[in-house]
Amino acid sequence: MRAGFPAARAGQAIGLLGGSFDPAHRGHVHITAEALKRFGLDWVWWLVSPGNPLKAEGPAPMTRRIAAARAQLSDPRVVVTDIEARLGTRYTAETLEALQRIYPGVRFVWLMGADNLAGLHRWERWPTIMARVPVGVLARPGMPVWARTARAARLFRGDRIAPSAARLLPQAVPPAWCYLPVPMMDISSTAIRHSGDWRR
Repeated sequence: MRAGFPAARAGQAIGLLGGSFDPAHRGHVHITAEALKRFGLDWVWWLVSPGNPLKAEGPAPMTRRIAAARAQLSDPRVVVTDIEARLGTRYTAETLEALQRIYPGVRFVWLMGADNLAGLHRWERWPTIMARVPVGVLARPGMPVWARTARAARLFRGDRIAPSAARLLPQAVPPAWCYLPVPMMDISSTAIRHSGDWRR
């Protein structure tokens, strides 16, 4: 395995939660715990991105965001990594392609909040994401039913797995996705940035 890359072996089910984590908070921890339990994952990797192509303002320094993310965690099954910076990938579709080359046989599941599902059609090569790995979608505050009827949800409506079968998602052949109406925590990185001194 490449230096600085998380260890994984074929057959493991690993959830990938990407984002700027600017900063990470207990809401990220909450949906990660729900994903581990409900999707039957072995690990979840937090992919702390160098930046978000859809946001004009750059995030706080990577080292600071990674340190803050690790400080939020106590579950040894969750790994915080700068793997996207190491890969040099800019878009999720590119990251997934690279990870599947590096980790053959690992069953990756892309994790996202319902807010990201609602805007997925704005992502670079977004249908490729759905076609490459199963996708687990977790409820987010302020995201009512319409998030599940967004463009991506409509296009792939025939590939949706019922919440009662969520543990089958890592073994599903993509495209496959599952929306989990998990208990929600009304907290966001944006609110933290606007209310405190995170960037100072």
